Amino acid sequence: MLLPTSLVGSYPQPDWLIDRDKLSKQVPRVRAGLWLIAGDKLEAAQDDATILAIRDQERAGLDIITDGEQRRESYSNRFATALDGIDIENPGTTINRSGKPIAVPRVVGPIRRTRPVELRDLKVLRANTSRTIKATVPGPFTMGRQAQDDYYKDEEAVAMDYAAAVNAEIKDLFAAGADVVQIDEPWMQQHPDKARQYGLKALDRALAGVTGTVAVHLCFGYAAVVHDKPSGYSFLPELEDSKAQQISIEAAQPKLDLKVLQELPSKTIILGVIDLSDMTIETPQLVAGRIRGALAHVPADRVVVAPDCGMKYLPRAVAFGKMKAMAEGAALMRRELTGA
Repeated sequence: MLLPTSLVGSYPQPDWLIDRDKLSKQVPRVRAGLWLIAGDKLEAAQDDATILAIRDQERAGLDIITDGEQRRESYSNRFATALDGIDIENPGTTINRSGKPIAVPRVVGPIRRTRPVELRDLKVLRANTSRTIKATVPGPFTMGRQAQDDYYKDEEAVAMDYAAAVNAEIKDLFAAGADVVQIDEPWMQQHPDKARQYGLKALDRALAGVTGTVAVHLCFGYAAVVHDKPSGYSFLPELEDSKAQQISIEAAQPKLDLKVLQELPSKTIILGVIDLSDMTIETPQLVAGRIRGALAHVPADRVVVAPDCGMKYLPRAVAFGKMKAMAEGAALMRRELTGA
């Protein structure tokens, strides 16, 4: 399909599932205890929330469906705290993208994945939609930067062992029916020199032997947390040399100079056209205009239409309205391009 539509990953969780007031104050890197449902009933409640998120995406007209990340307090902490070598009872500390100290996983031994983490999530998603599906996993570079290393004393070694864990997870997700797997690497933008030093090496290790369609998502941070964003990426053209086929970027809120897309000539671009800092729901015409701006630099058959970033911090009604406008705007552009 020309200009297919997709979420980046997350969709707002129901108020009965997670403490959204506490969530609004943080992007948890460790387990934060935000669930409102008792432990023995939590999995069934997350199943229900996942099905609601799937149905909302289908009703809005999206072409590629995610599970809305309904089982996660954040995009990274569920996977990052499920690995061996991590002391989840005694967190470490690092400086976040806003320059503040935050609690993070503390590495105390070899980082190893001993079991699938998101496999059941993917199976529930696959069982509940016939449309193309996408799973998301946190990237090895980002998880490494979001950890306190008390074992390796070598940040590249930390990233490479996270990469091995991600690699095993991705292979299981594709084997279970994922059509696309997205690796979230937002901290490559925050630490471009380190990303150039070993980030691409870790990314390629995460993709070793992977044969399915892989996307990499880079952003400037959730709009609810990061309010002032640059108009250009500090690390993006370098991904042309990666093994990933798709690159996901935010372009709406930062008013990104889309000329940079010319530096990714072999990649499909997952184009952020929904501004998550503004509670006003875009019109389909505005969405179509944002897509049109990208088509001056990349052909339509290499564009997937998406929000800037995950939608989890938006009010649910706003998220649904923006998602629907996004689908309608993409449909407008398809008609403009094909004459149909």
